[in-house]
Amino acid sequence: MTTRMEERLRERRSAHRRLLTGRWVTRLLIAGAGAVGVWLLLLSPVFALEQDNVEASGFGTVVDPATVAGIVAQQDGTSLVLVNTGHIEDQLEALVGVRDAVVERVWPAGLRVTLTSAEPVAAIPHGETFVLLDEDGVQVDEAAEAPAHLPVVNVPLEAENTRILDGVIAVIDQMPVELRERVQDVEATTEDSIHFVLRDGPRVEWGSAEESALKAEVLAVLLQEASDAELIDVSAPTLPTVV
Repeated sequence: MTTRMEERLRERRSAHRRLLTGRWVTRLLIAGAGAVGVWLLLLSPVFALEQDNVEASGFGTVVDPATVAGIVAQQDGTSLVLVNTGHIEDQLEALVGVRDAVVERVWPAGLRVTLTSAEPVAAIPHGETFVLLDEDGVQVDEAAEAPAHLPVVNVPLEAENTRILDGVIAVIDQMPVELRERVQDVEATTEDSIHFVLRDGPRVEWGSAEESALKAEVLAVLLQEASDAELIDVSAPTLPTVV
């Protein structure tokens, strides 16, 4: 009996050792696989951001693609897992001319950058240059010459003229694009006395920014019916006058 008991105990101890060994082997294999996975995700070139895999759109007419590429390039070679897309978005939205930026991961090693640009709607003479303002009256660029498709607003960029400029920008922003591109020079002494000259067309008395959509419709009709007019007054759009 003693011999049999000893054999059974030895078999149990051996089985227990095999069980422990198996458990440790399994743990080591899991740990090894985890280490390989971490290396693959964070350190290997498989998921490392490559500049050639960056897609960017929405630059508009103001945003410099090279500047955007330079910001994204700071993350070049970084694992896509570790790329801070929110930080890139903040950097892009700090650029003049960028209204909004969305940065998305494109696996395994790319980014998609979608910009919403702030497009200029008016040019204002300022010293030797022209300041370009967007629809919110925010400066988005400067130019040596006024772009041909933008109206030139002859209202000085001074604090006391803020309300006047706001009124002018509101008028321009509400105009149909085809009309806006025909506007040449805009002037105003108050926000209620806005008037402008059309390229190859008459002078237009617009008044305030109120009812701008209706004024634009009335002006379009009058430009067709009175092509030789020198002055069209739509400041009271229900009672327009033509000279």
